[in-house]
Amino acid sequence: MRLVVALGGNALLRRGEKLTADSQRQNVHDAAVSLAALIAAGHSLIITHGNGPQVGLLALQSAAGPAESVQPLDILGAQSEGMIGYLIEQELGSLLPAQQLIATLLTQTRVSATDPAFAAPSKPIGPGYDEATATRMAAERGWHIARDGERWRRVVASPAPLGILEIKVIALLVAQGVTVICAGGGGIPVVERADGSLVGVEAVVDKDLASALLAQQIGADMLMLLTDVDAVYAGFGTPAARALGQVRVEELSASSFPAGSMGPKVAAALDFVGRTGKPAAIGRLTDALAIVRGESGTRIQPA
Repeated sequence: MRLVVALGGNALLRRGEKLTADSQRQNVHDAAVSLAALIAAGHSLIITHGNGPQVGLLALQSAAGPAESVQPLDILGAQSEGMIGYLIEQELGSLLPAQQLIATLLTQTRVSATDPAFAAPSKPIGPGYDEATATRMAAERGWHIARDGERWRRVVASPAPLGILEIKVIALLVAQGVTVICAGGGGIPVVERADGSLVGVEAVVDKDLASALLAQQIGADMLMLLTDVDAVYAGFGTPAARALGQVRVEELSASSFPAGSMGPKVAAALDFVGRTGKPAAIGRLTDALAIVRGESGTRIQPA
């Protein structure tokens, strides 16, 4: 099958872990083991990934330098996409036969300049802080902040993805048997000017929604959203919590799940299934092969 596999933040940084080069490489290696198993089973992969912690750290480092050298989020998004793609490509390549080709492609995602998300920042990036520290840094740096679990983080605009601009190049590579790593961090957000040219904007596109759009445009047989939980849970965090196995698209609503965690994944899965009539799955990264077989995770089927 042709699979679009979206790696959650845990592919690079586990909860509470420091964002070091060594920890990222080890986590990417662990993710690559699961990805290599899918390829060995005969599946064709298009791999996407998040970049929230990385792009946030790059923004902090940029802000700490001379004022004239501060870089906008689209530039930092491109940097993080290249960095993370490099790690995935290298670690995955070490596990696959030499004849298996892999390519990392910097990807632009078209968004609308009038998207209401620009007026309501919601996408967490960077490290987490206690409330007092986050409030102080927001005042000093002009940030918007919001609670993310037990911590507080900077939030930025997250406009809806409208098109993956390199889709034809991705399709050419996939047709030649290349494993493609693309749309990292949701892709670099760009808007179209009146003359048809493109320019980057201060935003971070949701990786799961961009992955759903990519999967639709590339004709994927399944969208896989891999994270650090084994399934979608109804009543998560309550005594009545239960894992969902096989469910129909009409049985789920993204609004029933937390906006900062499972909500976007469910929304992306529902969008893909609703538009294509093909299944989507959400589950633990280490269970990837079992998820494809329908033995683990939550599989969302068309109506």
